[in-house]
Amino acid sequence: MRLRQVLVIGVLMAAAMCTAREAALRVEAGRLPEGYRLVWADEFEADGRPDPEKWTYETGLVRNREAQWYQLENARCENGLLVIEGRRERTANPDYKPGSENWKESREYSEYTSTSMTTRGLHSWQFGRFEMRGRIDTRAGLWPAFWSMGVEGEWPSNGEIDIMEYYQGELLANAAWGTEKRWTPEWDIVRKPITEFNDPDWPVKFHVWRMDWDADGIRLYVDDLLLNTVDLKDTFNRDQEGRNPFRQPHYILLNLAIGGTVGGDPSGTEFPARLEVDYVRIYQR
Repeated sequence: MRLRQVLVIGVLMAAAMCTAREAALRVEAGRLPEGYRLVWADEFEADGRPDPEKWTYETGLVRNREAQWYQLENARCENGLLVIEGRRERTANPDYKPGSENWKESREYSEYTSTSMTTRGLHSWQFGRFEMRGRIDTRAGLWPAFWSMGVEGEWPSNGEIDIMEYYQGELLANAAWGTEKRWTPEWDIVRKPITEFNDPDWPVKFHVWRMDWDADGIRLYVDDLLLNTVDLKDTFNRDQEGRNPFRQPHYILLNLAIGGTVGGDPSGTEFPARLEVDYVRIYQR
């Protein structure tokens, strides 16, 4: 094939892809509540590392006694998708202290690696529609999540919203806020076994997770199915300040955790594992 023909075909294919993306955005815009507009998005179109102006990364051992070591090297964009890859590989813990009672120091090695991406310190939003289209790995020991936390206060008094969380056969749609006891949350939790979708191919398909959040409440969906409604008149922290953590800006996180307190046993799972994300979009009035 002549070079000119190749170039022409390439241009036509690129134009078709742009047209398809624009058409999808027009359809999405038609589903929006009146007055909403797109204010932030990542479509993950450029191959390579995710956009550093949109994302930063958690590193090391972070939470929930999870098995993985978080590092940016396990995230990449390819073929229009963000891929967060969980791997079975040993990583030395530089904070290791023999005999320590702190789990982050008592482990000499992590046997897995993965990535946790966040917009913390870069972008945050108060209220709006938050969407993620992705495909999650539902095998044993894997714990993917798309979630948000408030910019002010320590957890859980800053507020946590789990737009998508999965482990041990169940999707979760949750919110957490503070109680009288430090680091002890009040939870509003809904669990849905994926077997209830009556679709044996559900795990290999892409799905859309959505949060609609305003001053009155939070509504969490998957594929337009309402999973949970959280009334914000009930979500004031029970500490001395008594703030409502869902009436402040939140930043978002995307991660693939492995094992941990509730993630299950990954030892029989073949790696690598993948969380694949087509897009993340934020709409506001």
